[in-house]
Amino acid sequence: MRLLVTGGCGFIGSNLAERALREGFEVAVFDNLQRVGSSANLSWLGGAGLKDFFHGDIRSSYDVERLIAAFRPEAVFHLAGQVAMTTSIEDPRRDFEVNALGTLNVLEAVRRCVPESPVLYSSTNKVYGDLSRYPFVEGATRYECPDRPHGFDEETPLEFHSPYGCSKGAADQYMLDYARIYGLRTVVFRHSSMYGPRQSGTFDQGWIAWFCGQATAQAENPDAPEFTIAGTGKQVRDVLHADDVTDLYFMTLDRIGEAAGKVFNVGGGMANSLSLLELFAFLEERLGVRLRYRATPWRTSDQRVFVADIRRITAATGWYPKIGFREGIGKMACRPSVNF
Repeated sequence: MRLLVTGGCGFIGSNLAERALREGFEVAVFDNLQRVGSSANLSWLGGAGLKDFFHGDIRSSYDVERLIAAFRPEAVFHLAGQVAMTTSIEDPRRDFEVNALGTLNVLEAVRRCVPESPVLYSSTNKVYGDLSRYPFVEGATRYECPDRPHGFDEETPLEFHSPYGCSKGAADQYMLDYARIYGLRTVVFRHSSMYGPRQSGTFDQGWIAWFCGQATAQAENPDAPEFTIAGTGKQVRDVLHADDVTDLYFMTLDRIGEAAGKVFNVGGGMANSLSLLELFAFLEERLGVRLRYRATPWRTSDQRVFVADIRRITAATGWYPKIGFREGIGKMACRPSVNF
């Protein structure tokens, strides 16, 4: 099978591309190489056998359609995107062009050139807004949402907050509408937090890798500076390892008949939920260090709690997370946050 991965030199994109190469797919990767770590990921993929790399801009309909017309992928994993909410607030036009216009470019090229090819899209839980309309209970180390004991499902009303939420939400809805109007076999994954190898974590995005890096630095150097957190540290996310993410995409591709035209909330589920404070406690135990940090104000539109209710994706594809956060984060906590 010919597989195109847009954003294939990013964190999840590179893991998907490597898995496809390992399983004998003919893989093309499309990326602009602007994100930190992307060039290193490209070199890694070259070592894994990647031959077809296309340097281009997802905002250019010419770049996108030229590639799809020439390569004629039999499936597309669309991972290219602007991924940080803070960056979207600083530059909302670029955020819109990358996420919304870029996705439209992919859909139009597929519609015109390879309309039978499935398109699996990486969306976000941020399409649900800050979820402040739900009651939250504050405990010793975390917030909880009693109304959602299994997490938030796909019937949760959309409420786009921040330019990032708007751009990803628009792309999300275009994916679903191209299935309705044009019959494309699109699938939308509304991801929660992901982590694992090949992730270049920053303060703005990739928080597991970022805090593992900060903890490692303090464990190795008692004079390392303190770091900052936004809010109380009790905000909760469910975390999902990159290996489970790659399983998700390939298992869904195998069950595209059941998944096409649908949206799925995807994360580690309630069993893999943790707050910042709980992460810090785990890292302190793992590394034998007392972490030093200070709190700053809450970020705009931050969610007190988001845990994905994954029952729909499990029913449709048989997929579920296999790597618990203690195992997955434990591997990251003994090495630098950028893992090349």
